[in-house]
Amino acid sequence: MIRRDFLAQSSLLGFGASVPTFLGQSALAARTADQPGAKDTILVVVQLTGGNDGLNTVIPFKNETYYKIRPTLAIKKDEVKKLTDDLGFHPAMHELTKLYTDDSAVCVVQGVGYPNPNQSHFRSMDIWHAASTAENLTDGWLGRTLKAQPAPAFHLAAGNETSPLALTGAPVRVPSVASLDDFKLKTAAASGADGVAQKGVITGVADTSSGGNGLLDFVSRTQMNTYASSEKLAALGKNYTPKMPYPNTALANRLKLAAQLIDGGIGARIFYVALDGFDTHSGQGGATGAHADLWRQVSEGVSAFYRDLAGRGHKDRLCIMTFSEFGRRAHENGSKGTDHGSGAPMLLLGGKVKPGIVGEHPSLTKLEDGNLVHSTDFRRVYAAVLEQWLGVDSKSVLGAQFKPVEVFAKK
Repeated sequence: MIRRDFLAQSSLLGFGASVPTFLGQSALAARTADQPGAKDTILVVVQLTGGNDGLNTVIPFKNETYYKIRPTLAIKKDEVKKLTDDLGFHPAMHELTKLYTDDSAVCVVQGVGYPNPNQSHFRSMDIWHAASTAENLTDGWLGRTLKAQPAPAFHLAAGNETSPLALTGAPVRVPSVASLDDFKLKTAAASGADGVAQKGVITGVADTSSGGNGLLDFVSRTQMNTYASSEKLAALGKNYTPKMPYPNTALANRLKLAAQLIDGGIGARIFYVALDGFDTHSGQGGATGAHADLWRQVSEGVSAFYRDLAGRGHKDRLCIMTFSEFGRRAHENGSKGTDHGSGAPMLLLGGKVKPGIVGEHPSLTKLEDGNLVHSTDFRRVYAAVLEQWLGVDSKSVLGAQFKPVEVFAKK
């Protein structure tokens, strides 16, 4: 039997045992903190699923038109978390405001979108994931990035959430993990003694390698690397004490998992997490309500994550980027919500971002079919992240040349 046939017909870990698929495929080759690549820059993408209302996220509180077109949803001037003389965050974004004002760690890119915006959740999300408006989209911008610069990456999943299109196309399948327990070697044993015995068989087979190139040697080496990698990853959280308390939310728990993996020094450079619920057609709320609750989760979770890693010396390695598939319309609707729109803000956070506001806030009077008009193509933000943060040629990933937006501090 040749190696290819063996891989096609069987599991690398037989004997009733299993580990996450990606460990068997890549054996992870986890780096230690003093090895090349272990301290490279890191990108954490936070997807706001459903279409975040940008107008109630970055608020033009001195613009009277804002209050006229949103009689029930507008945030009162004295409740806005002021960033500049005329712009401010939603009041639920208190912790992010402190990162903006006290730490100079937040960059707000206004009016981000793409030409001829699509109002379908699925199609628009695919466009953002693929960084393309082509008819057929089969791989994602982060998958292509990992192909150009291979490194471990993780999708931090909520339950059985599948890996996003953005990560498709990587040379090795990016795993979707929900906790460090996902990395534990699992056996089919019915008792503890049986489990120990099965693990003994696994390590015993791994020890049979003679250093040759035969099939058994290939299985032994791969199996041992897989087992060692899974044990190392599963152990990362045992002695981890955050430098900053995390709120008890699903998003914060997944960001804490990212912090453990980052601080573990395994060389992972891309992490992806999503929070659903931003499709606020009705009952959106203003200073309080559904939209406020979502942004409180994001604000508190992301801020705890940033401060935890900053306390561990990683703040200059870290860039957190938020995006949503589209914004909402300028006018509120009859159900005290907002409908699908465009032209929304993106946030970038980190020790090396260019702090402040980038670009002009979309006009509230010059609308297109009720939509805010975008001024910055989202691929210009991607281009900056690729070239200036991850060190990857953006044209090879995006398929065309986009001028990077100035979102990082000049060296």
